[in-house]
Amino acid sequence: MPSAIKVGVIGAGSATFSAGLVRDICLQRSLAGSHVTLMDIDEDRLAPVHTFAQRYAAELGADVTFDMALDREQALGDADFVINTAMYGGHDYVEGLRERTEDRGYYRGFRVEQILNIRLMLSVARDMERLCPEAWLIQAGNPVFEGCTAMSRETGVKVCGICHGHYGCRELAGTLGLDPEKVTAQAIGFNHCIFLTHFECEGRDALPLIDEWVARDSEAFWRDRRPGYWDNQMARAAVEIYKLLGLFPIGDTTRKGGWWFHTDLEAKKRWYGEELGGFDSEIGWSEYLRSLDEEVSRIHEAAADESAKLTEAFPPEPSGEQHLPLIDALVNDNRVELQVNVPNHGAIEGIPDDVVVEVPALCSARGIQPYHVGRLPDLVMVNVILPRLLEAERWIHLALRPDARMLMAIILEDHRTKSYEQAEQFCREVLARPEFGEVAEEARHAAPATEHQR
Repeated sequence: MPSAIKVGVIGAGSATFSAGLVRDICLQRSLAGSHVTLMDIDEDRLAPVHTFAQRYAAELGADVTFDMALDREQALGDADFVINTAMYGGHDYVEGLRERTEDRGYYRGFRVEQILNIRLMLSVARDMERLCPEAWLIQAGNPVFEGCTAMSRETGVKVCGICHGHYGCRELAGTLGLDPEKVTAQAIGFNHCIFLTHFECEGRDALPLIDEWVARDSEAFWRDRRPGYWDNQMARAAVEIYKLLGLFPIGDTTRKGGWWFHTDLEAKKRWYGEELGGFDSEIGWSEYLRSLDEEVSRIHEAAADESAKLTEAFPPEPSGEQHLPLIDALVNDNRVELQVNVPNHGAIEGIPDDVVVEVPALCSARGIQPYHVGRLPDLVMVNVILPRLLEAERWIHLALRPDARMLMAIILEDHRTKSYEQAEQFCREVLARPEFGEVAEEARHAAPATEHQR
């Protein structure tokens, strides 16, 4: 028997994500009779997504209904599941902020909007405590690591972060000439900071094949591969991280690596691809935003063209995302192993229980049961995991208990800061921005004024 549920999607104006979600729930026959409320504060972005969803369900004959809301409470009321993909201000805001921080000497920006995103996530979770306390919150928007850790600590909501970065294991397998369907892999750590610990093909250890590929084939691969802004998983930087730490970085892990990969465009081109410089360069990111705009336009135009069949332009195939498989497992006891971001509770040794980790888990009607995967090697723990945890704790602290001294300390430790005066001016400018008004007000009450606050 199908199980009908109510799902609230926060930030549903994100058309590319929502279009995939619509397809997935329309194809999930075990959830027939369900209702989805698509919520966003931007009606111009939301309305085409709502039209797309209604038409797509009608074309498939799917027993799923959709409505739209500009008010969060309408989406959360009596919800069984809430999927949050919202990002404070959207890409336009982030790009504007990036430009202004670059003007202050911070190449490719300083991600201070994380403070606002964590606070946004917390506001959703707190509303859920009031309106749908038994619902699951599936966090899709970034920063998943900091946001899920903060929400798990500060609220009683059941939180699970979902990301597709672990699919980098499939790209690694394909590059090595293996059939990804015959490969089993385990990559663990924090979201956007996971490392390959197990890698088998048809029951045989495939880790030695990585060393063979690096020694024999990597240079030809980098020379001959068609460049793309997505070139991260098998980039030179990924191999360099592997050589340094002894475990292969997976997915978005390769995008960070170390500041030395990102000092300027030439460095990015050296480590992530000579033409574009990888996903996060000014060239690669512009390509990503351009492709995103094109896909959003395609969805909006298709939704508005009543003469076109949406199922032809967007074939009814699963997106590959884990949100609906997770919901189906929890509701219908369809036991499945998924990669999740949940509080540690001993899953990875050496990490506090209240820190959210990314690990494989068995998901079913019993809930989400993370596998206990042991301890990462000391080289990885000391040089990457623990420093990344400290970084996250600082941003969480800033979001929960704003303190200008903490922000100043973070800015001072950044390798791009060349003087105390540069950091002081940047800190003042951040706290003077209108969107940080509430943060600045709380920070003023956090401690006695210091020189940079006067």
